[in-house]
Amino acid sequence: MVVRRLGLIGYEEALALQKQLVEDRKNGRIPDQLLLLEHPPVITLGVKARSNLTNVLQTPETLAKMGVGLFEAGRGGDVTYHGPGQLVGYPIFDLKPDRCDVHRYVRDLEEVLIRAVATFGVQAGRVAGLTGIWVGDEKLAAIGVRISRWVTSHGVALNVNTDLANFGLIVPCGITDKGVTSLQRLLGRAIPMDEVADAVAQQFDVVFARPVAAPAAQAL
Repeated sequence: MVVRRLGLIGYEEALALQKQLVEDRKNGRIPDQLLLLEHPPVITLGVKARSNLTNVLQTPETLAKMGVGLFEAGRGGDVTYHGPGQLVGYPIFDLKPDRCDVHRYVRDLEEVLIRAVATFGVQAGRVAGLTGIWVGDEKLAAIGVRISRWVTSHGVALNVNTDLANFGLIVPCGITDKGVTSLQRLLGRAIPMDEVADAVAQQFDVVFARPVAAPAAQAL
């Protein structure tokens, strides 16, 4: 896989880039890609939230005044928040011929994140019936994917140094009885984003057997 570290990039720009890369991957013009980046403050709506904004707790007008974007994402899942200090990973992977299993793909994404945060001394796990990775009843990372002709897009969002107060703008993933957390909160210190990105890329290599084919373009 080629790892692209894109720094802070707008959500619309990232959507357009993913769309192009998916087409390129489907047509065999590029190898698998892993985009690692951060977004400016934005709330994104998965397919469960497209026609129901119940889990968005502010009006679009109020969000705009706060400088928080609101977009339909075209991925699975409900509503989530992205913002600076959160590592977002978008794998553009061709799952053919031997990994054509959506459930396995999501579990593998969770495994990548569980292994990555373990390198910082954080023991995360799964919660039955829910996606993402958790520490107790608090979500550390969210997952929402799209798969077209077995080529993946969208992906994972790991709270590293995220301002957790912004999750108060939504009911994260529509789950009312659980909270959110971050590596910074769990460890009591800010964590260099490039170190987390290194760990995540390394675990994508391990779990998916996708060795890094080219160096990252730039550090986060």
